[in-house]
Amino acid sequence: MSFDSKPVANAPALHEQGDENPPVLERIALRVTAWCEKWYPDAFVFVSLTVLAVALGALAAGASPRIVAVSFGNGFWSLIPFTMQMAMVAITGYVIASSPPIARLVTRAARVPASGRSAVAYVAFLSVLTSLLHWAISLVFAGLLVRELARRTDLRMDYRAAGAAAYLGIGATWAMGLSSSAAQLQANPASIPPSLLPITGVIPFSETLFLWQSLTIALALVVTSTLIAWWTAPGPTRAKTATELGIVLDTIDDALPPRERPGEWLEYSPALILVLVALGGGWLVNEFASKNWLVAISGLNTYNLIFLMLGMLLHWRPKRFLRAVSKAVPVTAGVLIQFPLYGAIASMLTSAKSATGASLTHYLSTLFVSIASTDTFALVMGVYSAVLGFFVPSGGGKWVIEAPYVMQAANALHVHLGWAVQIYNAAEALPNLINPFWMLPLLGILGLKARDLVGFTFAQFVCGTLLVLTMLWALAPTLVYHAPVMP
Repeated sequence: MSFDSKPVANAPALHEQGDENPPVLERIALRVTAWCEKWYPDAFVFVSLTVLAVALGALAAGASPRIVAVSFGNGFWSLIPFTMQMAMVAITGYVIASSPPIARLVTRAARVPASGRSAVAYVAFLSVLTSLLHWAISLVFAGLLVRELARRTDLRMDYRAAGAAAYLGIGATWAMGLSSSAAQLQANPASIPPSLLPITGVIPFSETLFLWQSLTIALALVVTSTLIAWWTAPGPTRAKTATELGIVLDTIDDALPPRERPGEWLEYSPALILVLVALGGGWLVNEFASKNWLVAISGLNTYNLIFLMLGMLLHWRPKRFLRAVSKAVPVTAGVLIQFPLYGAIASMLTSAKSATGASLTHYLSTLFVSIASTDTFALVMGVYSAVLGFFVPSGGGKWVIEAPYVMQAANALHVHLGWAVQIYNAAEALPNLINPFWMLPLLGILGLKARDLVGFTFAQFVCGTLLVLTMLWALAPTLVYHAPVMP
């Protein structure tokens, strides 16, 4: 499946043709985005700088250079199972969303909206809703839907606003759903780094994603994101269609190349797919029959196997399935190279101790306790996670960095540990709305630049931040602290 969208030469720039005076929020967002595109380094640079900062902090806390180096090495590979699991989340989402049946579903879904503004709100609603199930499916599905809507000659839809709406799932709700890496990690004892387990224990989904407080925030974000998309979508006179922006919406060629030699016949036959799905399905049936469904679905291996088997079925032929996997692999590059560094950072935070037995985590958690109380912890941690998320766009992986000291502080202040995870989840996603890092797969599908979207996502960022921080603070007193539960 090809997503090439080629801009036409001399395509009109953003805000030309009577759009010289965009709203104040949009102008600010465009300046922020222009600065980011010019000066913002790759996320790997920020993670490497964090490694340096933590190493220096551990030395300043009294740990010897040898202990710091040993802690770095011991932690480097501690997240390998979790790294592979999160890479599979990205791959399976892309594979499913790019399958022929989903392409046909996208075509039918694109017939629903009756106006350009309703089309933008429609994309936003589907994006934030599907991201609760799987962030990668949301990103690709919504991007393909925008392209299909843009082909409708009877619909004057702003292509930039629709593209921004397609991105809302990754910036508003995904971390509150089943693919939340923080909630998944905390629910799986085998995924939790040994240095973190004594601090947090195992926290099941019932204490994170499925708290009524968490569901309330998720619902509020779905509704608010959809409404803001409607309110900020340009009307017919100001809308810029894909054609006006110089975007050529190529027809997606989904046909398999013809078989060239007899040895390829199994690659073009569904027989092996059916065998693999039958075996995987048998395991899944046993898993759900022998466990509570909430416990079963909270296992990352179960979650990934469900979507992997579904992806195989939707592509039907091994050849088509493998083509989709190969196109999905580049999306995982950041996960594969950054997550080992997160593991090393977590290890240095907790294991690089001074002669008195104090680690950097001890000093950081003490700092958190000194500036926050039980009542203000949600607000302080929410702001901190959002700010750090702008500089370290991790897709949730930086939870391993924050968890040792923020959870130790939560224990000290008797803050519900599952709610602390959800504070991180709700706040950590927000910076994605103004950071171009996670936009890249979507931009490749749409043929746009980050600056084309951020004018619209900035309004979502401002409103979402106010909503999330207020709700995190207001709902915190409704939860009761429980000590960490060991496996």
